[in-house]
Amino acid sequence: MRTFVANSTAGDPADGRLEKIETKLSLAEDLLDELNKTIYRQQCEIETLQRAVITLREQLRASLPDEQRNLLDEIPPHY
Repeated sequence: MRTFVANSTAGDPADGRLEKIETKLSLAEDLLDELNKTIYRQQCEIETLQRAVITLREQLRASLPDEQRNLLDEIPPHY
């Protein structure tokens, strides 16, 4: 967390307001850093999941027969 020090005389009402603003700015910067880290981790996870989906699609295509079956050409088992 970043801290700022005001260089004005103590007791000045502007000092209190400035200190509050500086504190809020510091907290906002920390929050922004955490959000950026979260977004980065989520993007990495999305990319991992996308690669997994591509791999699964390739495996599915490889397991399918090359020619499609026509169910009308097959005789049902009860005949």
